Amino acid sequence: MGRWEPGARERLVVAAVDLFTEQGYDATTVTQIAERAGVTKSTFFRHFPDKRELLVAGQETLSRLLTEGIAEAPESAGPLDAVAAGLKRASGALGPENRELAPRVKAAVAASAELQERDALKSVSLAAAMTTALAARGVPDPAAAVAGELGLLAFKRAYTAWSEGEPGAGDELAEYVQTALDELRAASASLG
Repeated sequence: MGRWEPGARERLVVAAVDLFTEQGYDATTVTQIAERAGVTKSTFFRHFPDKRELLVAGQETLSRLLTEGIAEAPESAGPLDAVAAGLKRASGALGPENRELAPRVKAAVAASAELQERDALKSVSLAAAMTTALAARGVPDPAAAVAGELGLLAFKRAYTAWSEGEPGAGDELAEYVQTALDELRAASASLG
C-alpha cells in the first residue's frame, strides 16, 4: 500500500490498536505501527506527534462537535438540553468502525498506565469543552460545570453500552446517549 493512498490516519489508528492489543503498548514502536498501516514513519509523524496520541485521534473533532451542538441549541434550552444537543451532534460522528474498534481500545487503555492517564486527560478536556460552551450561552458556574460533567458521564456510559452491545439496525450512539442523559437527569433530581 502506497503512502499516498487515502485513509492513512484511520489505518494508523487501527494498526496501533491491533499492535497494542497483540503485544502491549510499551512493546509497540512507531515503526511497527507505520509498517502495519502500510505507510512510512514520516507519514505517521505527519498525523500524530507520538504513539500515545493515536487513541485520542478524534478528540479535537469530538470537542468541536460538542461545542457547536451546545452553541446551536435553541435559546430556550436549559443547560442539560443544550448538552443533549451537543452530545447528539458529536454522537453522529461515531459510526460502526468506532463501535468495532472500541473494545480493543478499551483493552489497550486498561493495560497501560500511560494510556489511562491520556484517557483521563481526554475526559477532562471534553467536560471542559462542554462547560465552556455552556458558559458562552450565559449558564452560570457551577451549573455549567455540573452540566458539563453530567454530559461527559452520559457520553461515557452511553459509549460503553453502545460499544459492548450487539450491533443492530437503527442502533445509533445518539439513542444510547439520550437514554444515559435522561437516567442521569432523573438520578440527580432524586438527590434532593
